[in-house]
Amino acid sequence: MQYWIETLGCPKNHVDSDKLAGLLESQGYAAATSAEAADLVVANTCAFIEAAREESIETVLELAERKQDGARLVVTGCMAERYGEELANALPEVDLVAGFGESLIQSTPVSLRSRPVSSFDLLNLPRPVTSTPWAYVKIAEGCDRRCGFCAIPTFRGDQRSRSTEEILLEARSLVGGGVRELVLIAQDLASWGHDRRRAGRGEAVEVLDEGGTQPLIELTKTLSREVDRVRLLYLYPSGLTEGLIETILESGVPYFDLSLQHASRPMLRAMRRWGDGARFLERIATIRQAEPDATFRSSFILGYPGETEDDQRELLNFLEEAQLDWAGFFTFSSEEGTFANDLGEQVPHELALERMREVSELQDAITARRRDALVGSRQELLIDSPGVGRSVRECPEIDGIVMVDSSLAVGTLVDCEIVASHGTDLEAVRV
Repeated sequence: MQYWIETLGCPKNHVDSDKLAGLLESQGYAAATSAEAADLVVANTCAFIEAAREESIETVLELAERKQDGARLVVTGCMAERYGEELANALPEVDLVAGFGESLIQSTPVSLRSRPVSSFDLLNLPRPVTSTPWAYVKIAEGCDRRCGFCAIPTFRGDQRSRSTEEILLEARSLVGGGVRELVLIAQDLASWGHDRRRAGRGEAVEVLDEGGTQPLIELTKTLSREVDRVRLLYLYPSGLTEGLIETILESGVPYFDLSLQHASRPMLRAMRRWGDGARFLERIATIRQAEPDATFRSSFILGYPGETEDDQRELLNFLEEAQLDWAGFFTFSSEEGTFANDLGEQVPHELALERMREVSELQDAITARRRDALVGSRQELLIDSPGVGRSVRECPEIDGIVMVDSSLAVGTLVDCEIVASHGTDLEAVRV
């Protein structure tokens, strides 16, 4: 029996797919070379915003056409968890809609109106050997925050952190299989461990410079002793403490992926989020003072209800001053079950798109200049695949790449000189 998994959405979904693959292989399945050759076809869906849901449905219908006669088609992931019964009723092409922690080889579709008891712990399932020298490691599931635009807690639940022992076991297995970079992910990475420490009270913890312990610091230090690179993704800005900044810089991967979402204080308060542009700039400046070569990435929402032209100008000014290396921009998507779903002062979609084009144009120019400035510098590259490498400045699958000689061995760390810039991508030669 063979399986095929099609994964949509964020890196967290890709980790889930890896875990599902490991589970299926333990049940006697082998990976197929294509959906057409599989006996079991799985669509791991995303439901974060409307565009992601549309892509998920299109993918499911495409897989239904591609699969061989007699093969079973299963829909899992965020859409299955959030819209299980609706999907089961609307997609007769699908054999099973399975939420998180449910078997993919049941014989009948399920209704997710009442949440069943999980038959397995998805977070701690073993995973097959990766084919790349880097791997995502999900260290927590769910989120204790209730940002105005985000529906994730409604179907992923409150934060549930894995233990250090569980994470270390998975990390060592990955490193033993050839991984040289671990990318830690969670909905709210900086708050990892607080739910375990505080007995899961379901409250987000604001830890910025308030003293006490931050479990992520010790975890990062521990993992840095196990692998060449540890990269942290999705840091809520209030969790970027001085201690965590110091730990990231000491790890040798001065890459800061900050979940900012906007720079306007009124907008951030409307989003039910912490901070403002001035505080963000102060933190970025502090980091750059300690490490001028630090790399910054963030994401921003355009067109949130009530956003004005003044808010837009504040965001543009912030981007110009912050000089981020990378940024992603998204238009607001009204999500059922969120605070923002019922807000007035909705911004017309075309206006939101225009604002997104404006900030994207500015950031594209900033990113290009920052990439151009690297020409002539020396960087240690991890060779991801033939002809493709990354320095600590590039996160896998998200940022640009560094093009290198295809003879460089995959999985090696190589000292190179950057000789050319091509937009977001660079070109380098070995030194």
